[in-house]
Amino acid sequence: MNSIANQARDEEYIKLVIDPISTCKKYIPKFGGSVGLSLSEFQRLYQADPFYSWFGLDSPLMFTAHKAAGGMTSVYRQVGIGCQRLIQRIVMDSLGLTAAQSVWSYEIQKIAGKTQTLSLDCCIPLADTQSDRRPIVTNWLQDACRTLNISEDMSQFLKGAVFEIRQGYKSKDSKRQNADIANAAAAYSEGYLPVILLLSNQMDRSVADRYRRARWLILWGTNIGLHTNSTYEFCRQVLGYDLANFFQRHSVRLKQEVESVLTALLQ
Repeated sequence: MNSIANQARDEEYIKLVIDPISTCKKYIPKFGGSVGLSLSEFQRLYQADPFYSWFGLDSPLMFTAHKAAGGMTSVYRQVGIGCQRLIQRIVMDSLGLTAAQSVWSYEIQKIAGKTQTLSLDCCIPLADTQSDRRPIVTNWLQDACRTLNISEDMSQFLKGAVFEIRQGYKSKDSKRQNADIANAAAAYSEGYLPVILLLSNQMDRSVADRYRRARWLILWGTNIGLHTNSTYEFCRQVLGYDLANFFQRHSVRLKQEVESVLTALLQ
């Protein structure tokens, strides 16, 4: 790929990450309501409440604290959304998949005969992977199965892998964990290896142990390791794309965007 094409692809990729983050500049706290409140609206609401007024909770500093706290959560969420979109695009470009081929969903039966569709962030179906990379993905799947102590007989039936992509996993929410474990069971039932792909190393070890017991493969955000335990080695060796180098090349721009968002949230 020539330098002009590389630059165009880089610009497309960086926008996938930055655009969601930039939306955080517009974050406004809702204070329990359905719409965000301006500073003056917040003060009117809190000044009308005798208890909050007695304690001085109508202070502009309280508004700023709420905005910063909620905005920080939004930043983490939008970083994750941007990275999920980036990984999916890299998978499509590297393995020759369409948008429809790179997603996976399944239905569950609910009360009164209703169904609910659940999905994971990305999918690599072996049958649709372009021929020159299919053996590489196949070998990675077999190595991953050995890492998880999945029998060779079972590994032969795998049709590919499905991914839950996250910038980190700090939560210990049992409801979220139970949902992910149910997703893993559904993935195996349809012949797919479930993979947690982390962009960072921020995951509670006790939560990680529970996911491993459910036979999730965990790829950590380490720049060293194996293609079966490191996100960036997986990208290099299996997808043929150096994601760590991409982030390093654009680190200044990423930092500037995050800095501008944080500045807006703290004003």
